[in-house]
Amino acid sequence: MTRPSIDPADVAICLREDPPGSWNGAASPPIVQTSLFAFPSFRGLIDGLASEHTHHVYTRGQNPTIEAVERKLAALERGEACKCFASGMAAVSAVMMGLLESGDHVLFVNQTYGPTLQLAEQLRRFGVEHDLLLDISADAVERAIRPNTKLIWLESPGTMLFRVLDLAAIAGLARSRGVVTCIDNSWATPLFQKPITMGVDVVVHTATKYLGGHSDLVAGAVVTTAERLERIFYRAFLLHGGVLAPHDAWLLHRGLLTLPTRMRQQAEDGLRVADFLRRHRAVREVYHPAFAADPALVGRQLSGYAGVFSFELVRGDFATVERVIDALEHFRIAVSWGGVESVVISPNMGNNAESLARRGLPSGLIRISVGLEGADVLMADLGQALAVVTPG
Repeated sequence: MTRPSIDPADVAICLREDPPGSWNGAASPPIVQTSLFAFPSFRGLIDGLASEHTHHVYTRGQNPTIEAVERKLAALERGEACKCFASGMAAVSAVMMGLLESGDHVLFVNQTYGPTLQLAEQLRRFGVEHDLLLDISADAVERAIRPNTKLIWLESPGTMLFRVLDLAAIAGLARSRGVVTCIDNSWATPLFQKPITMGVDVVVHTATKYLGGHSDLVAGAVVTTAERLERIFYRAFLLHGGVLAPHDAWLLHRGLLTLPTRMRQQAEDGLRVADFLRRHRAVREVYHPAFAADPALVGRQLSGYAGVFSFELVRGDFATVERVIDALEHFRIAVSWGGVESVVISPNMGNNAESLARRGLPSGLIRISVGLEGADVLMADLGQALAVVTPG
């Protein structure tokens, strides 16, 4: 796969007025900046409260601006329904709190976003157990399922090492056992991967990343069946209060307008940068789905590559990692990724060797998010930074 492939239907979803003919022809949905919605009668309010997931009663539940974004995300993921949240972690929390009971078990497969695992640790206090499985084969997943496993949580490509799971095989296995599957699809976005079409039950996004795309909002989303989302709505979303603000929903809608263009460019530039690093003497390994051991699997699941990946230095001590990162001029040193600016970080903090080993991460790992500065600029920057530590 040398060039990303984006379904023209998805481009139309990102760009179209939603719903068609609405908002008096406005190119962007108006910001319905209100906390409450008044009713013409008390009986109308009572009926609205009885089904708050489908009525405008209070913006903590539903809001027209937010719904416009939710319809687009559901369509992009080929799902029945979507709910947006104030952050990716609010979305993750709602799925777990909405679907799990005390005594249940969650199986995390692949390297997983750190705060998601931290939340799982907190859920132990409420009787929800979990395991992290780094052997990503379907056979290993089958062996790791317990009688009380209710949720299999997937990342593909996974955090930091970007390993690709066989989603169809794992989803089929889980469904045969009556286990719900959920995937964090933030890396690929719905443009490059559609897990629901492969049998996955629930998709979550940190919309802060590529979907928003400009590092100016924090948001999350859940896409699944209407029935399952209604359960999540009443058991978690409405009570947790993690509502996306109407203005942030408007910013997210704006981000979707340019998502296809940004993803194409960042995919192509990211692959060029990854290939450059792969050939550099100071780099031991590049962790990018394009270089996966099973290209046929990658090709079946991904129609393109995001611009986020990692590389491992030959010299993996913390001092070397720090020197390379500090020598970069066009990469901002920061958390998160997926914006128009290039970003760099390492999981090696100089004091967490045991944690790195437990998560299967090499000490010399550096993760970059390729922005829109141009591949030539970024390769030159990486070259000068790596020259500082290149073996003679």
